[in-house]
Amino acid sequence: MARYAKIFAALDGSEAQVAVARRTLSIAHDNNAEVLFGHVIDTSKFETSGLGHEEISANKKKAIEESIKRQLDRASRDECVPSVEVKVAMGSVAETMMHEFIEPFDPDLIICGVRGLSNIKYAFVGSVSTYLVRHSKCDVLVMRPEAIDELPEHEYVPYETEGGI
Repeated sequence: MARYAKIFAALDGSEAQVAVARRTLSIAHDNNAEVLFGHVIDTSKFETSGLGHEEISANKKKAIEESIKRQLDRASRDECVPSVEVKVAMGSVAETMMHEFIEPFDPDLIICGVRGLSNIKYAFVGSVSTYLVRHSKCDVLVMRPEAIDELPEHEYVPYETEGGI
């Protein structure tokens, strides 16, 4: 069985990212792996907003950390997960994710959720998960919607010596 020392998980801002975070931390626990969660804000949506990129990134990072707070809290108490970091960048989603997060972090495993794009939208913008599978130098786990929906809340529960969680 492959051992993973570094895991990158792509978060998309949807409700599914909680399940992606839980699955990522469960695998990290089993492998004593470092984790980097990354989210890329598509800049094309904000070019006319008048807000600065730093402000948008900081607000989105805070929102992501809040949405997966329970998982981050558990991971901080898990001795089998050496480090967990959340990063947010802005740009073209797939390319920015690859160049800002994946290449510098050099993970052994990438985890992402699959999003249901319409055939028309997929034809024009493609899929981040497809891009990652085609361009990554490591294993890529793409979580299907069915797996995300069925992932139990208690799946990732790190062991504690006293008092439980």
